[in-house]
Amino acid sequence: MSERTTIKRDGETLSAHISGKSDGPAILFSNSLGATLDMWGPQRDMLGQHYKVIGYDTRGHGQSSTPAGDYSFADLTADAIAVLDHYGVENADYIGLSLGGMTGLGLGLHYADRFNKIVCSCARADAPPPFANSWDDRIAAISNGGMSAIWAGTLERWVTPDFATANPTIIDALEDDFVATTVPGYTGCARALQTLDYKKHLGGMTVPILYISGAEDLGAASAEMQSMHEATPNSSYVDIPDCAHIANLNQPDAFNRVLADFLEM
Repeated sequence: MSERTTIKRDGETLSAHISGKSDGPAILFSNSLGATLDMWGPQRDMLGQHYKVIGYDTRGHGQSSTPAGDYSFADLTADAIAVLDHYGVENADYIGLSLGGMTGLGLGLHYADRFNKIVCSCARADAPPPFANSWDDRIAAISNGGMSAIWAGTLERWVTPDFATANPTIIDALEDDFVATTVPGYTGCARALQTLDYKKHLGGMTVPILYISGAEDLGAASAEMQSMHEATPNSSYVDIPDCAHIANLNQPDAFNRVLADFLEM
């Protein structure tokens, strides 16, 4: 089973892909800011043996449309629920990275009845001033020079130098998806990141959560993710060595082993 679908929501469209076992339990993937559902290739291949695997392009990314204006996490979580509803899925596991991981926290807090387990990887749960202000700089850069203006700096944060050198095909695909992201879509999602305020609510999380960090990730530091784990009941935490922000691609074997353990595959 492998099918791309367009889902209508509030006059906009979300592009989704379903694969794997048609009669398996459902698992939902959500991408990083500046990436698409295609970033999850190594995990779709593994999980498709057991799961009905659903991915979607975040609004303003990939083949999804770009709503006007700034976005909120209420928008992003509602998009994820709309994808599940489209496929008739009442309960799913969830895997998100960076923006997708933060969206997962919102889903766990506000839609706990829809999720069995949530993986939040390479993400934060709040937006202190240095983090929030950094998005103003990136928004200004892409407003003047387009998405390509911040690609080099983004790549430096996304993967380790050795990985980038050894995997030019993967890097080229990431760059293609990044520069194809619309400026309003990236900006809208960045504005949502500036409002991130889930950390003080993590004590009320009832869904089992796995936090995954990359030891070399400067955007979502290991120490910060450790503190999120400590604030979240029924959570676990794994730090992957020699790994930057896009952990599922930078260290796919290690990432997949952690997923398999958490999902009890």
